Amino acid sequence: MAKEKKGGSIWWRIVPGILISVLAVYAVLQFVNPQDLKSALSTVNLEFVLAVVAFNVVSLLLRGKAWQTILGGKITFWQGFFGVSEGYFLNNILPFRAGEFGRSFFVGKSSGLGTMYTLSSIVIERALDIGFAAILIVLTLPNLTGLDWMKPIAIIALVLVVVSFAGLFLLSRMKEKVIAWISRNEGKSRFYSFVIPLLKNLIEGFSTIKKPSQFLLVLFWIALCWAVWSGLYYFTLIQIIPGEPFWTGAFICSLLALGIAIPSAPAALGVFEAALTGAIVLLGGATSSAFGYALTVHLIHFIVAGILGMWGLSRDQANLSTVFNEILKKKSPTESAETE
Repeated sequence: MAKEKKGGSIWWRIVPGILISVLAVYAVLQFVNPQDLKSALSTVNLEFVLAVVAFNVVSLLLRGKAWQTILGGKITFWQGFFGVSEGYFLNNILPFRAGEFGRSFFVGKSSGLGTMYTLSSIVIERALDIGFAAILIVLTLPNLTGLDWMKPIAIIALVLVVVSFAGLFLLSRMKEKVIAWISRNEGKSRFYSFVIPLLKNLIEGFSTIKKPSQFLLVLFWIALCWAVWSGLYYFTLIQIIPGEPFWTGAFICSLLALGIAIPSAPAALGVFEAALTGAIVLLGGATSSAFGYALTVHLIHFIVAGILGMWGLSRDQANLSTVFNEILKKKSPTESAETE
């Protein structure tokens, strides 16, 4: 009976994400003319496809280097690169962003660091991604709207993000004392039960960074990765609206990152297309053209992550069915934080 309840619980967590994806696609299609979509897809050429493939591979290389740096060089560059690729691939085919556990499992095993140690480092990576998305959105939004009054708000928000990162870094230096102190309140209420595990995961993640120079190097690699992503979406945008300034790529990138954070089907199917289409339309692009290029970019993401991810699994001599069974028993870093 308990087993059935657990299975039912899993389905109740999967179905809302699938419904959100379906609704996202349905909403976009209400504004898409099939003939215009066909015309937009016909403009996609080999040069564009190869460029998007190159952007994807470079971003994965940078992301692998960033993860290696977060772990203090305790894994090799190729372990980081293929680990990230495996994670992206598994996220594309499994719910709950289970690929995060997948890559921490494989790299933790091959490096001898253990799954939980590498998993905690992914928390810091995700926290930095949220920070970069927030920074880019507050810096680019005033340019989009043309409202000068928003610029001071953007600066304040930027300062708050930087202060938050600095605070977490300092907390990680006093990890044992801080965790002991906050653990006293754990279990007192549902709020504490939710917030305290999140704080523990963040502190554990930041504790893998031993010195300020390492932290700055992590910021450098992740910033480069975001620059590549911004370049990718800028390159996509100018296929539709030539002559746009480069900051528009950063705006699309940050808006897309916030969009795909919404629970959805694996690979953010539907939500990715809706978010990317919406961002391009906000900048003046036609809905049908934007949707056509969003479909193309997402398909290339899926194929590149699939090829490199399966290559990584082959290197680790992992059987895909075994991987599915192992990962589905676990949760992503965020979900673990909610329930631990």
